[in-house]
Amino acid sequence: MADQCVYVVDDDKAVRDSLALLLKSIGLQAKLFESAQDFLDEYSPDWMGCIILDIRMPGMSGLELQKKLIELQCAMPITFVTGHGDVPMAVEAMQDGAFDFIQKPFRDQELLDRINRALNWDSEHRTEEQRKRAVQQRYATLTPREKEVMDCVVRGLANKVIAMDLDLSQRTVEIHRARVMEKMGSKSLADLVRMSLLNQPSA
Repeated sequence: MADQCVYVVDDDKAVRDSLALLLKSIGLQAKLFESAQDFLDEYSPDWMGCIILDIRMPGMSGLELQKKLIELQCAMPITFVTGHGDVPMAVEAMQDGAFDFIQKPFRDQELLDRINRALNWDSEHRTEEQRKRAVQQRYATLTPREKEVMDCVVRGLANKVIAMDLDLSQRTVEIHRARVMEKMGSKSLADLVRMSLLNQPSA
């Protein structure tokens, strides 16, 4: 995505500057922060891209920033930069939803490969979220009866069975079913099933 940016949070100026040059060399935008608090002070939910986060920093640590971002429902993937002794913390961070971690010293190409993976994930995740929101908006236009019919249809029930279950005529079920397909923008039963899965609340 054109609006994607790599957000680098590291208290070491030399590291920030070298990462900025590396990212610029392959045409990636970078925004640099010397502390977790500086990042939080500027953070916007509209930001797209990924975060490169030092796990150990004075003041608020990288792990503490990650927890704050979870509270803020930030969806950007986080790649932690860790020292040799930080691997257990990095594993904990990944259990909490971090995307990746990389150990110092790292090769430039290895870091770029991981950044590109994170950016691709961010792009795909946002596309999926946009699709999900579109499906939820369409689903909200259905009447209560149409929602009941849709639920039966995606469970694989035939019109005749739906008619008996909902105490409707088969013709009425056919009309409701056609309206559901039209309102949901669905071209097939398989398409409607996929939409139904997208409409499920997150665990």
